[in-house]
Amino acid sequence: MDEMKYVVLLTGNNRMAINEFFTYMDLNLECINTSCRYNDIMNHLKYITPDVFVYCLYGESPDDIKRFVNVERKLTEMGIPIIVVGNRDECEQFTKVAPLIEATFFLRPISAQKLERSIVEMLESQKPRESGETAEKSAAESPAAPARKHILIVDDDSSVLKLLKGYLAERYDVATAINGKVAMKFLETKRTDMVLLDYEMPEENGAAVLGKIRDGDRTKHLPVVFLTGLTERGKIQELLALKIQGYLIKPIDMEKLSSTIKGVLG
Repeated sequence: MDEMKYVVLLTGNNRMAINEFFTYMDLNLECINTSCRYNDIMNHLKYITPDVFVYCLYGESPDDIKRFVNVERKLTEMGIPIIVVGNRDECEQFTKVAPLIEATFFLRPISAQKLERSIVEMLESQKPRESGETAEKSAAESPAAPARKHILIVDDDSSVLKLLKGYLAERYDVATAINGKVAMKFLETKRTDMVLLDYEMPEENGAAVLGKIRDGDRTKHLPVVFLTGLTERGKIQELLALKIQGYLIKPIDMEKLSSTIKGVLG
């Protein structure tokens, strides 16, 4: 099972940068997306306490940045560090408009791998240090938390990946893959408890990916649930003939998603 990940709450106008967090940085980061609206961010902060807040800049106006000052106050109160990602001009404008906001800046262009590594290193450096005796005592006195189940979501639509991951991240460890190739690469070295697999993908559809999963010694018994827009009875029968653990019709009903996962994972 993967180690515990850092929870990242993302906002900003740079949709491409935010998509990269969900697609390429889920090894160490649990990503949740919110809009730039104050009320939306506050609602997220009611239910989650992220390890870090990341603002991905792209063409924000001075007024947009001024409004963020109110968000910054809440984040500071909660002890949540702020990261700002943007090009040089955007970051300079941010510091000029809101000079009192304490944030760590990363200048684009920057690779997803380097950004993820830098964020993890920053958060690791901020962890409180315990003496060996204190840590040992704490571990002995505290009951072990039950291991969270892991889910791999495979879909060529990044908006679906973001939606499902954001919904499931509170209860499960979640990884995402934008196609079958990425999914199989993940499964070569990592373990998951079930796969939510898009049936209609270009190049390699869900049936082809399922075949590869069933051919692998490590993955042949892995539970798979299809995500599909198909509704015709004949097509549904074809899906079930593939010996999957279930299917969900798009757009996904979240209550149905939860009950299906619970039925598979217990």
